[in-house]
Amino acid sequence: MPVITVAMRTGRTIDQKRELVRRVTDAFVETCGGEADGVWVEIVEIPAEHWGIGGRLQSDLLAEAAVAADSFPARERSPDHS
Repeated sequence: MPVITVAMRTGRTIDQKRELVRRVTDAFVETCGGEADGVWVEIVEIPAEHWGIGGRLQSDLLAEAAVAADSFPARERSPDHS
């Protein structure tokens, strides 16, 4: 019995998770053979404060990006490029 683990950030809906499990299972069966009933998919949801990128917490990186985005003035759009 294969066990496939998907680690991802929190925030997906239950419908997105259902679709992910279905597609991962289908891809495994199509690629490796076997029966869908024998494929287990585990979803591990990781909050941003538990995820590190480049030696820093992702929650810190996201907060810094939000502050940086707020410091830029909003761009005006012309009627032709809305």
